[in-house]
Amino acid sequence: MHRYKIFNGPMPTTAAQQKVTTGTGTKTMLQIALPSTRQIQLISWGFTLDAVPASAGQVELIQTDVAATVTAHVASGLQPLDPNAPASLMTLSTTGTGYTATAEGTVTATRTFDTNLVPPAAGATDINYYYQWMPDERPIVAASKFLRVRATFGAAVNMTCFVVWDE
Repeated sequence: MHRYKIFNGPMPTTAAQQKVTTGTGTKTMLQIALPSTRQIQLISWGFTLDAVPASAGQVELIQTDVAATVTAHVASGLQPLDPNAPASLMTLSTTGTGYTATAEGTVTATRTFDTNLVPPAAGATDINYYYQWMPDERPIVAASKFLRVRATFGAAVNMTCFVVWDE
């Protein structure tokens, strides 16, 4: 089993990790598409907002049955945490693993793994969120499904988010 980490932006090189606007509705910030031959076990996830939102928001980590249309990640964006690990087997495409959705798709079934409410009067601890599952409670995302970090805000705010998993 190998461990990987992904962020909602291109792999940083000469610039810092990109942050992405949440928009003013529900938006998939990060999506991981599982192939038909592989499931993954979640280790941790989190997000950071660059400002206190003007209105309350919610950030959720869910499994869906339908893809959002996203900016496709490239293989280097799915970072193995062990430098000797093989490349991730997750599907890379605009309806696969990527970030910053432009269309959500019509979701008919979900499994919610975690959710976080962000109040409009948030303090510094409310705009930075990190969760790591205990070994016996780590969720498993099914093969041929999509793992999404979705944000729903009434007023846009910039976000950086990540997911760590074993495959």
